[in-house]
Amino acid sequence: MKKMIQYWNHPSRSAYLFLAPSVILLILFSVIPLVIAFGLSLFDVSITMDTAKFIGFHNFIEAFQDSRFTNSLKVTAIFTGLEVPIQVLGALVIAALITKNNKRNKIFRGIYFLPVICSATAIGIMWRMILHSNIGFITAVLQSMGFGKINFLNTPGLTIFVVAFLSIWRSFGISAIIYVTAIQQVSRSFYEAAEIDGAGKILQFFHITAPSIRPTFWYILMTRFAGALQIFDIIYITTNGGPNYTTESTVTYIYSRAFSSNSNMGYASAMSVILFVIIMAVTVLMYRRMNKEG
Repeated sequence: MKKMIQYWNHPSRSAYLFLAPSVILLILFSVIPLVIAFGLSLFDVSITMDTAKFIGFHNFIEAFQDSRFTNSLKVTAIFTGLEVPIQVLGALVIAALITKNNKRNKIFRGIYFLPVICSATAIGIMWRMILHSNIGFITAVLQSMGFGKINFLNTPGLTIFVVAFLSIWRSFGISAIIYVTAIQQVSRSFYEAAEIDGAGKILQFFHITAPSIRPTFWYILMTRFAGALQIFDIIYITTNGGPNYTTESTVTYIYSRAFSSNSNMGYASAMSVILFVIIMAVTVLMYRRMNKEG
């Protein structure tokens, strides 16, 4: 026992002990399910898994011939195109405005971060009530202003924008706080030198702040892209993919095929693998671009 303690009582070895719990959890809840999903994608198997028939790549072929799956990819792409740029760039602008550690900015940071700590279920139910076509507060206000009754959560062409707004509102705070932390690490001497040269706040933002926090920008961009491509909870709670599948994301469709009455775990796993490949490809391309700029 003493020899074991002496062996691990070394910085280069003890680090593995601290990493072990996270690595074990990663393997149990990420790596192993991913490997199982790859395996199941080659079989025709129901949710009970009482029988399994090997069918090779038939599930993948069927997925690309499934109009509902291709539509879910389109919806996910539209949602990502709406959510990611507004969140990434909007949070950067807001972060630049609330960077100083005064009382007002600390209050604003708390307000922005509050939705992050709320559950998606609570947020979804709250906004469903606020935007309800009959009893919703916002609907009533707009109707009193002469805009008529607007069904925010059941109007094709409009609902996807509403869902994107809800997602931005929910996770906007975490991106802003990460930016604030990064901006606060930029040396004040850069800004002082810029002020001596007569540069205003806008020039300082574009020539000092933005270039200095580029790694943080790419980190938020990559994580938000990955998160947007996997959007599920807000859509499932507010619209459940409606109306007419106009807000059905890929993950929402995968969930319905895996756990509905006509469940097919093999087919759902194949779609999951396709989504995994898409996310991996986007992440690798962004990572290579980030390294090239660095």
